[in-house]
Amino acid sequence: MNKSSSQSAFHAIPWTGKAILLVDLDAFFASVEQRDHPDWRGKPVIVGGDPDKRGVVSTASYEARVFGVHSAMPSSQAKRLCPQAIWTHGHFDRYREMSNQIIKILSDETPYVQQVSIDEAFLDVTPTKVNTEHPIQIAMRIQQRVEDLGVTCSIGIGSSKTIAKIASEMDKPRGLTIVYPGTENDFLSPLPVRALSGIGPSAETKLKKVGITTLGQLAQTPRHEIERMFGKAGSVMHIRANGGDDSGIVTDESIKSVSNETSFAKDLTKAHEVEAAIATMASKVGRRLRKKNLKGSTLALRIRYGDRTVRSIQTTLAAPSNDDLEFIPKLYKMLRDIWHEGMPVRLVGVAMTGFDEPPESTEQLSLFEIEDNQTNNHEDFEPLIAEPTKRKKLLDATDSIRDRFGDTSVQFGSEIRSYQNTTGSSSKNVADYK
Repeated sequence: MNKSSSQSAFHAIPWTGKAILLVDLDAFFASVEQRDHPDWRGKPVIVGGDPDKRGVVSTASYEARVFGVHSAMPSSQAKRLCPQAIWTHGHFDRYREMSNQIIKILSDETPYVQQVSIDEAFLDVTPTKVNTEHPIQIAMRIQQRVEDLGVTCSIGIGSSKTIAKIASEMDKPRGLTIVYPGTENDFLSPLPVRALSGIGPSAETKLKKVGITTLGQLAQTPRHEIERMFGKAGSVMHIRANGGDDSGIVTDESIKSVSNETSFAKDLTKAHEVEAAIATMASKVGRRLRKKNLKGSTLALRIRYGDRTVRSIQTTLAAPSNDDLEFIPKLYKMLRDIWHEGMPVRLVGVAMTGFDEPPESTEQLSLFEIEDNQTNNHEDFEPLIAEPTKRKKLLDATDSIRDRFGDTSVQFGSEIRSYQNTTGSSSKNVADYK
């Protein structure tokens, strides 16, 4: 059932059992820009990197999507499809501010809120003896309160996170799709297998080869056959295709990684260029760690070369740190193990993990896939400023200025050089929005 159904029909059917909402903000970045720029409303707006600098589309307004523009599309292609679009690199502090306001709205409805990205969150609104309000009434109130802020959201309602997620994608923008308990199989059966989270292009191709193109066909295939194809993931896939999913709302999910990466309009080939880029990404990671009062024990570096191959390396620090002035030299050392001057570099990324682990731990988690080298070498490299108290004073001062006036209000020389060659595209890190 979607938003075209009458409200009286919603309230005529009681809800029994678990009720999960997935609130998905519609074209969020572009919607915030249209809200803040009234003359942009009703016009195609694209948030992303420069079309002439190998940028990537982050978000496109629905007016731009009519022309075939979508997120992750090369900006150059988006410009060809929609040359009249209004372009902006984005204002991510503003998006975080709006996201936080919306999370407060959701938290007014239930303490069981799990934010999964800057523009998505799950809620558990299961009716109880104390809280008897119908889940649909809650969803409609959320939509209205979000709209009062100047943006919109689409909501899926179901008996599980899987159902709610799929339902939220069915009717956009400002859609409300309801899957009542007991109707899950009817809802899922005709949908293509790609509708299920976790089934990407590769899995879809494998399934098509054996004649499975819909979730109904997947559900009817014996589970052991799917497990033979995909291992343990196949079991989860099969359960969810049958409407099952017992994963709950995680309200205190710990942050596993803080990272930042950026790509470049022109490949970097000089050591000072690559090191400047590393310092810029490291300073962003350090600042976010300090804002969250986190210190990590595992430092990772990721490089994408001009031929699009990727190398990653990580090291275990002698002591947990959130001091980028201290760990930047360690990144420079790591760089030497996976790169030499003259090799074209298209992207640089830095990540810190291991927040709850002692430095000697060998099991590491990262947003980067560490496939190459790992070193637990605690060899000391001189920090950019030797005295810890002086480093702290400098970092506290720059953090304070940036908090008040924005990320680019104060920059070290390495950051200025790096910004001049970026595409304007930026990656999202879920951890940064919690």
